[in-house]
This record gives sequence, C-alpha cells and structure tokens, in this order.
Amino acid sequence: FTGRGIGIIDTIQLMEVVQGLLAMEKAKTMNRTDLAAIRNWFDQYLEWLTTHKYGKDEMNAENNHGTCWVMQVAAFAKFTDNQKLLDFCSDRYKTVLLPNQMATDGSFPKEIRRTKPYGYSIFNLDAMTMVCQILSTDKNNLWNYQTTDGKSIKKGIQFLAPYLADKNKWPYQKDVMYWENWPVAQPALVFGAGAYNNKEWFQTWKGLEHDPKVEEVIRNLPVRHPLIWME
Repeated sequence: FTGRGIGIIDTIQLMEVVQGLLAMEKAKTMNRTDLAAIRNWFDQYLEWLTTHKYGKDEMNAENNHGTCWVMQVAAFAKFTDNQKLLDFCSDRYKTVLLPNQMATDGSFPKEIRRTKPYGYSIFNLDAMTMVCQILSTDKNNLWNYQTTDGKSIKKGIQFLAPYLADKNKWPYQKDVMYWENWPVAQPALVFGAGAYNNKEWFQTWKGLEHDPKVEEVIRNLPVRHPLIWME
C-alpha cells in the first residue's frame, strides 16, 4: 500500500503527543534515550512531509488540509527544534493561509461551499488558531498579525464565535452529516479568549462538550488538552 496524501491530515493527532513529551521533558520525567529516539522519528517524518509528493500536495492544498499541514509541521518542528521550518510555517500563515483562505469578514469561503460548511469552518479556524498558538513569539506575534486588507485570526474567531454560542444562527446550509455533534470545546475559543482577554469566548468554551465521543468529531479536533499548550 502506498497510501494517499490526504491521509496526512490524520497525523494531527500526534500533535498532543509531542506537546505532552515537551511537558514531560520540562518536568524531567522523560527518559532521555527514549526522547532522543522519538525526536529522531519526528525529524524523519518532517523530512518526508516537506519533500515527498504527498507532503507537498498537502502543503499546497487550498483548504483545511493546507492549514493542517502547517499546524502539524509547526508542532513537530517545535518538538525537534527546527527553526528553519518554524520560520517557514510562520511565513506561510502570513502569505498563504490568511490571504488565500479567509474572506475579509473572517469567514472561510472554501469551507462554506462544502457539504459540511459548519464543521469544516470550525475545523479550519481551530487549525489556524493553533498555528498562532504554536508559532507566536514576542518578536513575531501572529495573534496580532493582519493582512493589508484586515484579515486576522481575531477576525476569524469574531466571525465564528456567535455561531459556536448558538449554531441555530448559522446563516448557511446545515452540514449533511454530524450537524448535531458540533460544536464542542473548540480550541479557537479558549486560546482566542486568552490571547484577547475575551471572557465571553471563554464562557462559551466552558459550556461546550469537553469529552466528545463521536469519532468524526475527535478526528477533526486537533487539541483536547489545552493546558499542555499553555506556557
């Protein structure tokens, strides 16, 4: 079996593995030999993600697949201390993801045109939010970045937050599947609340499902343990 490039998106579930390992390393509870071996594996995976045709195809995808490529490459690059890839992902967020995927009102037109516009809009916003959470530094704060025409992660959260609080206000078509299962405790809300000191977003996040059981929801939820991402 050779697989398919679109399957790369499913390794977003490894992001919390590496973030958990970073927390264990900081707490000095991780065996150094094991940690070095795991880092070596992720080094090799990053090489494949950035050089193989499947990886390049995902990188160039113009929807949530492209966003998730940046998100997970950023997470794995942070774990392996690959500054070159961290810089590449930051630049790609600024020059490709925001300009090409977000409309000036904060929506994601390519996701809205799909048969599950609500779920995919949420998924893409969560992924872009995590890109900002992973990559932001004092010198390069992606939370404060906006394009010349005003696109920003803040605008994206502002657009979707009312529909996360009350999805019955969603002005587009309902998803053909899993409509009843979204939203859950979306990372865009909790990290956005922290970045912009927005208590309303935090309260919405608190009131949503924190332990989803539906496999499709779990598959499209990149972060379920936000505390390990807060430094």
